[in-house]
Amino acid sequence: MRDIKREIKSKQNMKQITKAMEMVAASRLRRAQEAAQAARPYAEKMQEVVFSIASGTKDVRHPMLQKRPIRKTGYLVITSDRGLAGGYNANILRKLSQTIQARHKSSDEYALFVIGRKGRDYFRRREMPVVEQVIGLPDSPSFADIKSVAYTAVKMFEEAAYDELYLYYNEFVNPLTQIPTEKRLLPLESDEAGESASENASYEYEPSAQGVLDALLPKYAETLIYSALLDGKASEFGARMTAMGNATKNATKLINELSLTYNRARQAAITQEISEIVAGANAQA
Repeated sequence: MRDIKREIKSKQNMKQITKAMEMVAASRLRRAQEAAQAARPYAEKMQEVVFSIASGTKDVRHPMLQKRPIRKTGYLVITSDRGLAGGYNANILRKLSQTIQARHKSSDEYALFVIGRKGRDYFRRREMPVVEQVIGLPDSPSFADIKSVAYTAVKMFEEAAYDELYLYYNEFVNPLTQIPTEKRLLPLESDEAGESASENASYEYEPSAQGVLDALLPKYAETLIYSALLDGKASEFGARMTAMGNATKNATKLINELSLTYNRARQAAITQEISEIVAGANAQA
């Protein structure tokens, strides 16, 4: 009975912790959703301008718009620094690992850029080539927090260190659903540019369309990475809120089962004591 009572107390303490973590994650999820939504108009407007230049000016050329023979591939994956978020990290890391195994025969054929401690530790244990990493991000990250890794990933593509760049992150649908997503970041398809450009958009460029494109294309790719990070943060808090909610429900169920077991053991002990008292009284009579 003493062991059962100690176990009940332990589960009650754990339930308080998981409940508090669920509430904290719910609060941070709301802020993360607002940040992701606030970043979309800027990304959409930049996409409109970039694609308008790329599709409307025939003389414009840029390495980020040109397809090359694929000799090496870059992957930028977004994970979290902390666990206790259900399958948030495992799902995206599993998807990327399966892709690498299917596409590449050796580690010389790909390069990894990692955001988040969980991803870094995962690839470090498997001795996979990580070019650059960012860990210790705040709950509400700014672009400055990932500027170095985003700049390096885009710059290395421009310098032909690899011939395509993929972005891996969890797309936020709702607190219960996060979809592991692969998005080809570079090169930007000229066909996509033509489809996405606004037919009614008209711009004047200074000093030239090529000069504006040279400045905007790297910024646009970096903006896509930051937008994916904000989406990933919302997914992380949604997954953590769901996981901690399930943990709280499981703790409640265990407490109820242990309480029932404790009450039965207590009732059995009382019954045994009464039987012993009655037996002793009968013996004396």
